[in-house]
Amino acid sequence: MPESNFIDHVRIYCRSGKGGRGSMHLHHAKYNYNGGPDGGNGGRGGHIILRGNRNLWTLLHLRYQKHIMAGNGGDGGPCRSSGKDGNDVFIEVPCGTVVYNAESGKYICDVTSHGQEVILLKGGRGGLGNFEFRTSTNQAPRYAQPGEPMQEMQVIMQLKLLADVGLVGFPNAGKSTLLSSVSAARPKIANYPFTTLEPSLGIVSYRNDKSFVMADIPGIIEGASEGRGIGLRFLSHIERNSLLLFMISCESDNIKEDYNILLNELIQYNPDLCKKSRILAITKCDMIDEELEHLLKEELPDDLPVIFISSVSGKGLQELKDTIWKSLNSNDNTFDSKGDDHIVHKDLNTHNINLDLLYFEDDEDINRAGTEQDTDIIYV
Repeated sequence: MPESNFIDHVRIYCRSGKGGRGSMHLHHAKYNYNGGPDGGNGGRGGHIILRGNRNLWTLLHLRYQKHIMAGNGGDGGPCRSSGKDGNDVFIEVPCGTVVYNAESGKYICDVTSHGQEVILLKGGRGGLGNFEFRTSTNQAPRYAQPGEPMQEMQVIMQLKLLADVGLVGFPNAGKSTLLSSVSAARPKIANYPFTTLEPSLGIVSYRNDKSFVMADIPGIIEGASEGRGIGLRFLSHIERNSLLLFMISCESDNIKEDYNILLNELIQYNPDLCKKSRILAITKCDMIDEELEHLLKEELPDDLPVIFISSVSGKGLQELKDTIWKSLNSNDNTFDSKGDDHIVHKDLNTHNINLDLLYFEDDEDINRAGTEQDTDIIYV
């Protein structure tokens, strides 16, 4: 089976550049043997900077990039010559990337918009030359500052897809079929559970050239919040969704009970998910008649909108779009998938991450102290 190109977790060793040394130099010229101090300042070490890129949708380009190191700052020279700054390294990441400390699991930063730049690791400041230490009582200082050391860290980058609507349901509930019916996305569709193994995004067209983004994730089973199935790995992709569309097949023995199971799994994973707007869609309704549909309405939950749809025949799809659009633009829907001020990022539980995807082997040839030979080299 070919390996998937969708990578939403990577682990990388990052190191910023160290600052250059300040110069301790006394000016000497013809007929001026006591010219005083003129040592220049050292250059700043290079930063490690994250930059959002809307043209990326996966972290595949970073999967085999285990070490990212910025350049060191140059040393100061005579005649108050400052050392050159180390070259910064820009890491292009898709919008919605969250960065955690790989050792502690602590949240570090988040990149949500195109062109947004976040300094992940700052380069060390350059040391001051002896020219900066001259005073009226010490006119020829014979000392200078060393540069600040670099910063290093192993980080885990986790991609959380940015979408307006997230599809939540058991395996084989018709989520991928709905996405392919209302958008141009073409996820894999088959009549067996766990056909969808990776998230898919689709842009749904609405009236008057309006649109919204819909995200399909693999099916959730009971116990997913404890690690059962593959839904736990992708539950993070619906944390940014403005609205959750629960999808349950009309073939279910108890629709209300299945809905409560799905809702409970989301609450167990992240209690904040219960604050989002919710809609319940009963799928595969082309297999039932109006009489049976009327009987099913009596058993449905009454705390959210319920719509009967069929992705094959198109039944209820326009009504579903109208309900979604109305909910997305209502005052009650206070969650904004593009905003980040009110999103509380939990620390990462590194035990739940697939270690096969994040396997990281320390290389003995990494020069952690930095040398003058690698001052102008960027390892990318």
